[in-house]
Amino acid sequence: MSEENRQQQSSAESTVAGAAKTGKAIASIAKGAATGGAHGAAVEAAKSSKKWIIPIVAVILLPVLIIAMLPSVIFGSLFGDGTDTPNGISDDTVLVQNLADINSGISMILSEGLNDVLARIDSDFAASGCDSKEVNNPFGSDVVFNANAIVSQYCAYKDTDATSISKDDMESLLAANKDKLYSFTYTDEVREVPSEPEAESTETVAPDTTTEEPPEPTYETIRVYTISYNGEAYFADQVFHLSDDQKLLASQYAQNLTVLLGDGVYQGLSETEFSALGLSYDGVIFSDGETQVVYYNQLDERWKYELYGTDTIGGYACGPTAMSIVVSSLTSETVNPPHMAQWAYENGYWCSGNGSYHSLIPGAAEAWGLSVEGCTATEPQRIVDALADGKLVVAIMTKGHFTSSGHFIVLRGCTADGKILVADPSSYKRSEKSWDMSIILNEASKRAGSGGPFWIIGN
Repeated sequence: MSEENRQQQSSAESTVAGAAKTGKAIASIAKGAATGGAHGAAVEAAKSSKKWIIPIVAVILLPVLIIAMLPSVIFGSLFGDGTDTPNGISDDTVLVQNLADINSGISMILSEGLNDVLARIDSDFAASGCDSKEVNNPFGSDVVFNANAIVSQYCAYKDTDATSISKDDMESLLAANKDKLYSFTYTDEVREVPSEPEAESTETVAPDTTTEEPPEPTYETIRVYTISYNGEAYFADQVFHLSDDQKLLASQYAQNLTVLLGDGVYQGLSETEFSALGLSYDGVIFSDGETQVVYYNQLDERWKYELYGTDTIGGYACGPTAMSIVVSSLTSETVNPPHMAQWAYENGYWCSGNGSYHSLIPGAAEAWGLSVEGCTATEPQRIVDALADGKLVVAIMTKGHFTSSGHFIVLRGCTADGKILVADPSSYKRSEKSWDMSIILNEASKRAGSGGPFWIIGN
């Protein structure tokens, strides 16, 4: 066996373990890949169903084990149902529609969860004896959630029972646990009741020279509620009741979805980029746009080697660094990349070995009280108008001028001749240049999730 073949077999074998839990047919594909690479996987697939050959060939440029390790609910059926019916592997239109339906279904159930927690708050208040209540709901009716993680946890929960996996079944399980999606806390505050101003009389009367005691102040007790979204990590334990092995499987599913769907678009820097001379950008400010922008760089020597999950900030934290720029520029709070990376990790936005889920951008914006709107590449005027109004725009870019894989950048202004100013979290040099809008639009991710590839963020 040649050294190249040994390396391929070793790489396949290191990944195949997780695929063994996706059902007998999928395990056969994984075993074929371990022994014979892509060709071995195709052969094993052919033994199970000739209909699987076409979708495997359609995605043969991706590692076959990634395909074997994908949650089948995304595709309707993993490699088809034995008929000529298009599926999410062989037909992009089907994939996009499946994803839209899944996101819509999860969003609807999360809205039901909000109604449920509001009803629980009403019940608690009725028994509290307090005079009135206030409810802090930072989510409104639009909650940012990680669909990849939820889908992956559901499929891991099904374990070897792959044939029963379906979108409807997943939604039924979530709906049955809607009381676990949100929680609330409260504090009781005693406040003075403002006195009613006395109505002025139009009659002329003699002045009253007697001294009256001011009325005694009255008070009331306000119960102040705060709603919290429990998050995907909580769901793993309380909704899906995953074992440690199933949690690992869910993590592997989610990583593979990220690779296939481009939701994260592998944001790791190349070895050459990461090995660049460490510099410090302490105190760097850009003042040539409508908004003064605080600049941070993920490769700054102060935090380049600090951890983002189990990865490094320098190698993978362009998303947290971009949001450090946005939050530090649009709010009164200074949030550096280590702070934002830790927050992203704790709130489920870190994607091991791939960077960050796209939901990090709206999630962080909302957490810091900023407005955020998704925007597509077909709306350049919205981007220009937003920048002219002093807003910032985060963009997820694919291979081109800014990255060889995937990369978050911040659009921070427009020049007089209509070019775009950027704050690139991995390149101060690119941040000093102005860019044609056509480059920004053409190289923005075509498969961005969570409202992207552009997010308009303001106060």
